[in-house]
Amino acid sequence: MSNYLERLIDIRITEAMKYVGCIVIEGPKWCGKSTTSKRFAKTVVELQNPNKCKTYMMYADMGDKALLDGAKPLMFDEWQKIPDLWDYIRAEIDETRGKGSFILTGSAKPIENSGRHSGIGRIKRIVMRPMSLWESKESNGTISVGDLFKNGYSCGSRDSKSLKDIAYILCRGGWPQAIVETDKSIALNAAKDYVSSLVETDITDIDGIKRNAARARAILRSYARNVSASAKIQTLQKDLEANYVACDLRTIESYINAFKKLFVIDDVEAWSPRLRSKAMLRTADTRQFVDPSIVATLLDANAEDLMSDLNTFGLLFESMCVRDLRIYADSIDGKVFNFRDSRGLEIDTIIHLNNGKWAAIEIKLGGEEAIEGGVKNLLKLQEVVDTEKMKAPSFLMVLVATGFAHQRPDGVLVVPIGCLKN
Repeated sequence: MSNYLERLIDIRITEAMKYVGCIVIEGPKWCGKSTTSKRFAKTVVELQNPNKCKTYMMYADMGDKALLDGAKPLMFDEWQKIPDLWDYIRAEIDETRGKGSFILTGSAKPIENSGRHSGIGRIKRIVMRPMSLWESKESNGTISVGDLFKNGYSCGSRDSKSLKDIAYILCRGGWPQAIVETDKSIALNAAKDYVSSLVETDITDIDGIKRNAARARAILRSYARNVSASAKIQTLQKDLEANYVACDLRTIESYINAFKKLFVIDDVEAWSPRLRSKAMLRTADTRQFVDPSIVATLLDANAEDLMSDLNTFGLLFESMCVRDLRIYADSIDGKVFNFRDSRGLEIDTIIHLNNGKWAAIEIKLGGEEAIEGGVKNLLKLQEVVDTEKMKAPSFLMVLVATGFAHQRPDGVLVVPIGCLKN
């Protein structure tokens, strides 16, 4: 593991194991859950191995103590294959009061069980996503989101990558195996293989419901065409019909829910601040994927295609930035939201920390006119938020693809994604 690329989640796992008995690391396939978790475990049970899974299912069915044998921390990889593990582990923690004793990893949510204990105080869930640019060593990390919340902006820097470099990184995605692959053509296949696995196998394995691979791909493609937008499910239905795929709303919802359980679809929730104006807040989530490479694959877009279609490039760039901002926000006890109101004001991302601090970020591929539009929106938001009832923004930022990081005279930051870290 000497070539292991450090993940921001490593620190969160280390801290969580000090005060809870079990951590559950959830996220899409191939994002690095197993590799990371094995660094913390002394015993690993790989339930994706059919024989191993059958043996442990028998232990669980019989209530055999051998189920939880092994040096601790004991890790169960793909634990959702034996959902009863949850309650056995919870009971074991109640009895032993052990801390950091178990690690569960899962690339799919287990089948719901209304009788399952919540695990509060004993089990902590941590979401893992594909790698950010800082983790893949493609950001110089000269500007820290955490520092901006604490100390404000202090220095300028430059990202030397070209727009074409960003297009390639976006299409390749944050998949660890693709990042370490030196052959770019091979690296670009990771997302394609991932999508194929999703629609041909995973979409049925998630809950045992037989689903059509062609229909699954069509629904995902429609979702991709509406990425970074708050499209209603009826909009997706019309898009499917326009492309000769007839689906009723219930079927579309079934497939979308399955993809959410597989951590593929990763929508952004709406933010609800206190406003001075009488504008109504829009509460619809923004359609989003866990990694922009999935969108590029579904749209059959490569780096050259994006360079000749900057509108599509901009939407996929936003998807990549949202992924990175979520990873950075997670590491500083924050969450990413989207803002829309009834008067047409929209902000791409809001980072809201648990301590009440918040920041607003507009995402623009680049260009003076686009940046000015983003600045105008940010300053308007600053005016309409009621800072007598909540804190003023810690910072306002336009996040761009390349160039110099700097602070404008109006106080708004302009920062390339390749300069950012947590």
